[in-house]
Amino acid sequence: MTARPPTGDRPQNPDPSRPARAATPSKPKRASKPKPEPKAKPESTAKRASKAKPESKAKPESKAKPGGSQGVRPARPLAADDRARLLAGAHHDPHALLGAHSVRGGVAFRVLRPYAQGVSVLADGHRAELHDEGDGLFGGVLPLREVPEYSLLVTYDDNELKAEDPYRFLPALGELDLHLIGEGRHEELWTALGARPMTHQGVPGTRFTLWAPNALGVRVTGDFCYWDGTAFPMRSLGSTGVWELFLPGVGEGALYKFEITRPDGSHTLRADPMARRTEVPPATASIVTDSHHVWQDDLWMAARGDRPVHESPFSVYEVHLPSWRPRLTYRQLAEQLPAYVRDLGFTHVEFLPVAEHPFGGSWGYQVTGFYAPTARMGTPDDFRFLVDALHRAGIGVIVDWVPAHFPKDDWALARFDGRTLYEHEDPSRSEHPDWGTLEFDYGRKEVRNFLVANATYWCEEFHVDGLRVDAVASMLYLDYSREEGEWSPNEHGGRENLDAVAFLQEMNATVYRRCPGVITIAEESTAWDGVTRATHHVGPGGFGGLGFGLKWNMGWMHDSLGYVSKEPVHRKYHHNEMTFSMVYAYSENYVLPISHDEVVHGKSSLVSKMPGDWWQRRATHRAYLGFMWAHPGKQLLFMGQEFAQGAEWSETTGPDWWLLDPSYSAEPDHRGVRDLVRDLNTVYRDAPPLWQRDTDPGGFAWVAGDAAEDNVFAFLRHDASGNPLLAVSHFSPVVRHDYRLGVPDTASAWAEVLNTDAARYGGGDIRNEDPLKPDSTPSHGRPVSIQLTLPPLATVWLRPV
Repeated sequence: MTARPPTGDRPQNPDPSRPARAATPSKPKRASKPKPEPKAKPESTAKRASKAKPESKAKPESKAKPGGSQGVRPARPLAADDRARLLAGAHHDPHALLGAHSVRGGVAFRVLRPYAQGVSVLADGHRAELHDEGDGLFGGVLPLREVPEYSLLVTYDDNELKAEDPYRFLPALGELDLHLIGEGRHEELWTALGARPMTHQGVPGTRFTLWAPNALGVRVTGDFCYWDGTAFPMRSLGSTGVWELFLPGVGEGALYKFEITRPDGSHTLRADPMARRTEVPPATASIVTDSHHVWQDDLWMAARGDRPVHESPFSVYEVHLPSWRPRLTYRQLAEQLPAYVRDLGFTHVEFLPVAEHPFGGSWGYQVTGFYAPTARMGTPDDFRFLVDALHRAGIGVIVDWVPAHFPKDDWALARFDGRTLYEHEDPSRSEHPDWGTLEFDYGRKEVRNFLVANATYWCEEFHVDGLRVDAVASMLYLDYSREEGEWSPNEHGGRENLDAVAFLQEMNATVYRRCPGVITIAEESTAWDGVTRATHHVGPGGFGGLGFGLKWNMGWMHDSLGYVSKEPVHRKYHHNEMTFSMVYAYSENYVLPISHDEVVHGKSSLVSKMPGDWWQRRATHRAYLGFMWAHPGKQLLFMGQEFAQGAEWSETTGPDWWLLDPSYSAEPDHRGVRDLVRDLNTVYRDAPPLWQRDTDPGGFAWVAGDAAEDNVFAFLRHDASGNPLLAVSHFSPVVRHDYRLGVPDTASAWAEVLNTDAARYGGGDIRNEDPLKPDSTPSHGRPVSIQLTLPPLATVWLRPV
C-alpha cells in the first residue's frame, strides 16, 4: 500500500477561498439600497473566452415599448408550501413555479430575482412590468395566446439589466443519458454530469447537472451571482436523483458550487464531484471548462496497441510532478521532462496521482476532484499539452489512480447530500482504519459508474496509456487493517469484498474494451489469485480474474532490498531472498517496483540502503539495477534513484539535481549511475530475450541459483527464437577470476554487452575484454562452459557473438 503522511495537518476549511454565501456583505433588507445584478468577473481575473455576461445593460435605444404594469394582471399566488420550499431551496421542480406558463386568459410569468427593484418581460418588441410579490418574486399574467420567445429586464436602482430567463428552457439532458445514469452504465458520465458549456435552444450558456438523490433541493451558486444561489434552484429529473439547470450567459472560467438542501432542511455548499477543473488549493470552487487542445499524437495513439505490453520492452520512470522540478507548470514540464526521460531510454513515465487533492503532502493520494487534473500546475488543457509532448517524444504515460478511498472534507464527497452516498452506509465498511478516510460503496451502481467512467475519462480525455491502481488490497479484503469483531464476513462467510471484486472486473473490462493499447496495473501486496487473469477465467478460489494487465511485485521488492541491505559476509544466509521470486514469477504478470514508497519515511534512498563505504554503496546500487533489469518482469524506478541520490525524497524539494553538476564533483559518482541507467535501458530495448517472454517460463533458466557462498546469481533469458542472454550478478566486494559457468552449446563465443563495474559508471573497470570461448568442460548441467572474471559488487550481461 502506498505510504501516506499523517493527515492531521490537512486543511479542513470547507471553502478557504470564501465562506458559504458570504462573498459579499450580508443581504440588505428590501428597503435598503439594492444589490446590483451579478455580472461576469473581469477578464483580468479569469479568462472568459466564450463566457457572455449573464445580464447586460439594456441599450437606451431599445425598441421595447414602455408598458409598465398596465395590462398585466397579477398572477395567481403561489401555494404557501410551494413558495416556502422555493425560497428555502427545497423545491424539486422550480420550473413548474418559475418561467412562463399558459393559463386561462393569457400567459403567466414568474421570476425570482432577489434584491431587484423590478422585473419586466420583453416579448415581441413590447415591455411589460411584472408585479412585485415580495421576497424577490415578481409575477403577472399577460394577455397572450401562447408562450412567446422572451427575455427579462431587471431593475436595480437606476440600472436596467437584460437577461435570459433560465426557467424558459427545456431540460438540456437527454432521456438516454438519464436512463444510463439510472442503470449505472453511463460509460461517458462526464459528458452528462457536471458543468458543460453549450448552446441550448439557440442560447449560449452552461448546463449544470448533479447526482444528489437524498437532497430536498439543489441550487447553483458562483461568482456569476455573488455566491448567492437563491435565484437559481435546479429541477429534479425523475427518479434518477439527477438535478439540472441551464444557465444562459454563464460560460468558461466561471466559478461555481452546488448549495444542497439536506433531508433535515440544513444547507451544505459542495464542490462538483464531476468538476473537470478546480481552483488552486486551498481554494475549493469548481470551474466551468471545456477543452480546446488540438492533439498531435495521432501516430502514437494509432500504434500503441500494435504489440502486447507483455511482449514489449517496458521500463517506467516514476515521477511526482510537483516536485520533479519544483514550481514548474505543466507546459514548462513539457519542455524538460520528455527530453530527460527520452535521453535515459525509459519507455514510460508514471505520474503519482494528478487528480485534484487539497493537501499537497498526501502526494495526491487523498483525492477530492476525481475528474480534474490538479490546478497547482495549470489547466486541464495544459496537462493535455504535457501528455501530448511525451507521446511525441515516444514516451507512454501512466497515471496513478486512487479509487480505494477519499478524504472527509465537508465541501467534497463525504455525506454529500446529507446522507451516506459515495461511502458505504455501514461504518465498519466506510471508515478506513489507516488513513482517516472513507471507502467507496462499490455495491452502489451509481458509485461504481462514477469510478468506472473516471477510469475511461483519464484514458480518453487525456490520452493516458495506463492506470496504476493504488491500494487494491485494501479494496479486496473486508478485514483489511481490521481486528476481529471490526468487520463482517460476506454473504458466503468469507473475507473477500465481493462488491470491490465486481467493480475492479468491470473497470478493467471497460477500459480494455474502450481504450485499445491501455494497460492497467495493480498495486496489490497479497497472494490474491488471478489479479492479472482475464475476468472470464475462473480460478481455484472460484473468482474470475480481476483483469489487470500487470501487477506490482511487492514480494520481489521486499526480498531483494532485504538481501542487498545486508553486509556481504551475511548475504549467503539470505541467498534465497533473491531466488525465491522465481518460484512465483509466472503466477502473474509482474512489474518490479522501486517506487516512491521505498525512499521516504526513514526507509532511506536506494543507494543509502546499501552497506559499506561510499564506493561499495554505489557499486551495490549499480549491481542491483543490473540484476533488476535482467530479472523477468517490467521495471519501475522512482526519480532521483537513477543517479543514486543519497537523501530521502522530499515532496517539497524534489531530487538533488545539483549532484549531477560537474562543478560539484569531477568524479562520475552520480553521473555514472545515470549513465548506467541510460545504458541499461538502451541494451534492454535492443535485447528481446529480456522482455519478449516475460510471462513464459520457457524464457528463463537458472545457471547458478545456488552459489550462496559466492554471492553469485547467474541465469539465462531467451527470446521467442531461443536466442539467449546471460546475466551474472556478484554481490561480494572481491574479484573472482576464472569463474566457470555452464552455457548453451549453440554459441561459439560470448561477449560482454554491459558491465556495471565500467569506469564510466564509476566502477573499477574490471572487464572481460575479449569474447569468451566455451570449452568442453561440463558445468551446471550443461556440456560446455565459459570462464569469466567477476568484478566486485557488479552485474555483467553477455550475449553470443
